[in-house]
Amino acid sequence: MGDAFAAAFAAAGAPPGLVQSIHCSHATTEGMVGDRRVDHVAFTGSVLGGHRVQAAAKDRFIDVGLELGGNDAAYVAADADLEKAVDGIVDGACYNAGQSCCAVERVYVHASLYDRFLEACLPFLKAYTLGDPRAEGVNLGPIAQPYHPAEIEAHVADAVARGARLLFGGKRKQVDGKGRFFEPTLLADVPDAARVMSEETFGPVLPVARVASDEEALRLINDDALGLTASVWTRDRERAARMAAALEVGTVYMNRCDALDPALPWTGVKDSGKGATLSVLGFEHLTRPKAWNFRVG
Repeated sequence: MGDAFAAAFAAAGAPPGLVQSIHCSHATTEGMVGDRRVDHVAFTGSVLGGHRVQAAAKDRFIDVGLELGGNDAAYVAADADLEKAVDGIVDGACYNAGQSCCAVERVYVHASLYDRFLEACLPFLKAYTLGDPRAEGVNLGPIAQPYHPAEIEAHVADAVARGARLLFGGKRKQVDGKGRFFEPTLLADVPDAARVMSEETFGPVLPVARVASDEEALRLINDDALGLTASVWTRDRERAARMAAALEVGTVYMNRCDALDPALPWTGVKDSGKGATLSVLGFEHLTRPKAWNFRVG
């Protein structure tokens, strides 16, 4: 594996053959992926990172699992339970300050519920308290990366410049003069061309657009380079099943979002990656089929 890799393993304090955590450069990571003693790679990160990891394994016939994030959509159908939809979607967008690959990133609401949905979201967003998540009463923590609050703010500004209405939040801020936080944010009438609708924002931002039908919602959700999850909020199981069959994502939720079930495969399509973790399918990459074809007697 080379001196650099051996030193990295030793620095991690792992016994021979076992590595739990290594902090290293991109070049070192790519070298490990390309090493013949590595049988499988499961990578979680950016689309660019996924391309680099896959390229590092190009000369080897191994499985490379890639989980590369999502631009996860929620659709509120005309028959949705509005109270439950608002509660679930706001939490899905703001949980962990929106820093989840399956966080709700964009919302399409049927025209018959549109204004009521926006009005109902506001009290939930105003109830968030920013600060140290270990402190009593705090329910919205900081942004992890130092450069990211500016990127989130740029997404909001781009949406407003394209005609969206900023109903709440939208700014970076500090708490008690320190930290990097972003206000929970509600945007209305967001055009589909806005960056906040077409890219992964990865922050506590809820951009909302009006749709006239299930078919329009389906078209807009699928018109995206990423395909990790989507949620359909409806009282009609047949509607949810019909849309689930047509949605180009790895996981479809009905009346919930931003959740994992160990019994179900976690997978994406398009630029959200390939392969699966969780469920029995997640073990297939960690085993090697082998046939014993014996003639006895």
